[in-house]
Amino acid sequence: VWVAPADRPEAARPVTRDTGRGIQMYFWAYTNQHVLYLQDEGGDENWKVHVVDLATETSRDVTPFDTIPGPDGQPIRLPNGKPLRPTAQIENVSHHFPDTVLVGLNTRDPRYHDLYRLHIPTGALTLVQRNPDFAGFVTDDEYRVRFATRVTKDGGTEILKAAGPPAGPDGIREWQPYATVSMEDALTTYPLGFDRSGRVLYMKDSRGRDTAAVTAVNLDTGSTQVLAADPRADASGVLVHPTEGTVQAVSFDYTRTEWTVVDPAVQADLDYLKTVAPGDVAVTSRTLDDRVWTVAFLLDNGPARSYLYDRVTRRATFLFTNRKALEGLPLARMHPVIIRSRDGLNLVSYLTLPREADPDGQGRPRRPAPLVLSVHGGPWARDGWGLDPEHQWLANRGYAVLSVNFRGSTGFGKAFVNAGNREWAAKMHDDLLDAVEWAVREGVARRDRVCIMGGSYGGYATLVGLTFTPTAFACGVDIVGPSNLITLLSTIPPYWEPGIAQRSEEHTSELQSPECIS
Repeated sequence: VWVAPADRPEAARPVTRDTGRGIQMYFWAYTNQHVLYLQDEGGDENWKVHVVDLATETSRDVTPFDTIPGPDGQPIRLPNGKPLRPTAQIENVSHHFPDTVLVGLNTRDPRYHDLYRLHIPTGALTLVQRNPDFAGFVTDDEYRVRFATRVTKDGGTEILKAAGPPAGPDGIREWQPYATVSMEDALTTYPLGFDRSGRVLYMKDSRGRDTAAVTAVNLDTGSTQVLAADPRADASGVLVHPTEGTVQAVSFDYTRTEWTVVDPAVQADLDYLKTVAPGDVAVTSRTLDDRVWTVAFLLDNGPARSYLYDRVTRRATFLFTNRKALEGLPLARMHPVIIRSRDGLNLVSYLTLPREADPDGQGRPRRPAPLVLSVHGGPWARDGWGLDPEHQWLANRGYAVLSVNFRGSTGFGKAFVNAGNREWAAKMHDDLLDAVEWAVREGVARRDRVCIMGGSYGGYATLVGLTFTPTAFACGVDIVGPSNLITLLSTIPPYWEPGIAQRSEEHTSELQSPECIS
């Protein structure tokens, strides 16, 4: 992580020096003197919270817990004899409390994350809410615990409302049923957060519709207003006012990102930003006075370009690209295509061709090329448009690359994601075969020169392809793919326990973290 003066990005200096995996998740603290980041050890996904003091440029682990005690007080151990390690997660960061953040820790019970206040300067932890058996909590910017979610036995979700303050120092309180979400809606219906008053709850909600809309629920009257919806895709990102907490725009990602404006106050800003640079717009942060935004433009054939945008002068100043070494290189374009499955589903897919095979950039090669079918993990995840290192690496070496959002992928409505229920190695695999047939029919690939490749669920799909349909693929690359679903489900991390009913009902493995295995 690098830090620089806003007006002099060339003066940036690194404030972290991780030499392992690199830092993937980080947050500014509202002290403006600290950066928080999460890190695990060697990919074990047992995350710890670290605090960087920018004045001293020192970093420390503020969740230094290496074991979880069992009933006998001794560390709980895995079958291999190693101690079971806890995992921490950052739950909320609020400008109302610059010195503290909310974190979740499963040090009491490996299955459940209790909620704590973490005092950033000292690392002191104060229990806010003990977790009896919940999948998670919903808090507001005052750090009040407002709702909790629990997975039901049929794979749905129960939303509970906190009834009064905690009784006693252990954070136990009463809960009242608030809403029940069916299994079909569970992946596309959940709370997002509150406005400044705390009386409006924003939700992604697919109940009574196919795709998830963003809605506003008046908690006093119970009335619900749909703020933005798209019949093709679930709501993706939300643009939220930094202090009022109101939803101002919602993004939808069908083939590419499109913004729907809810608050006219940001319409001119988003209209102007479309003229600044090519690519899909992402607002990455906003100052509390909302005068200055940082904005990124995501490209398919180059690194992301970041700008500092002054809303008063309506001027965007270029800051940097996120991968300078890729600037100006002859990278390949990514082409969105819609492939029709044999039973009539639209499979949003992405095709990248070697530049020399497609000199006019129209997305069809001059002659069929060897094809790599790249299968995403999850399966509760999706492929999207943008700079894909794997696509670029393969295209640079003469391969066409096709990524397919097969049924069970998220982002395209509940009917599409639930069409993958119990269809591992069945209709989900048929979608991949249909994509290969499309590529052969369109002259993209030769039938005898197709490779299947993927990680996690994509690795599983690779193994399925090579064993069940060996004549469809010349070769395959399995990257950490599970080969046995029974042993996979029997060895899940303890903190997946709150969602075990959903995993069993859906016959899938990677709840909440679509790349948990990889």
